[in-house]
Amino acid sequence: MKILAGNKRAYFDYDIQEKLEAGIVLTGAEVKSAKLKRVGLKGSYVIPSLTGEMTLINATISPYQVRNTPTDYDPRRPRKLLLKKKEISFLIGKGKQKGLTLVPLRMYTKHNLIKIEIGLGRGKKKFDKRAKIAKRETDRKINRALKGKGDEGLR
Repeated sequence: MKILAGNKRAYFDYDIQEKLEAGIVLTGAEVKSAKLKRVGLKGSYVIPSLTGEMTLINATISPYQVRNTPTDYDPRRPRKLLLKKKEISFLIGKGKQKGLTLVPLRMYTKHNLIKIEIGLGRGKKKFDKRAKIAKRETDRKINRALKGKGDEGLR
């Protein structure tokens, strides 16, 4: 398994409750570009379409060869996700609950196929984010202090 793109911002903005794996429909040039890690998942999300399919919105896949790219190529076009009917109905049911969002977490290869991991998350409040940043900084200070004392004791 080779990770092609990650969405670190999703873990900061959302409290991820469940994760699912889905296939993604891409063109040949998009597959080549994705395998070269020219993918951006920041700001993207997943929505159910009217036909009962799941669609990835706002994910960026840069053109494989800029000079040979078709004039009508859109790097942020909606892309269909491949899921089983049970998984789709489960996600639609969960998505109707207030505050739950479907967010792509990472894109990777699995047996030469490109897969995307979707997380079902609840948005964090601003004070939750601030508390997490404060905790991270205090942990960093503690580790620096412990590391500094350990070096002095060895000399």
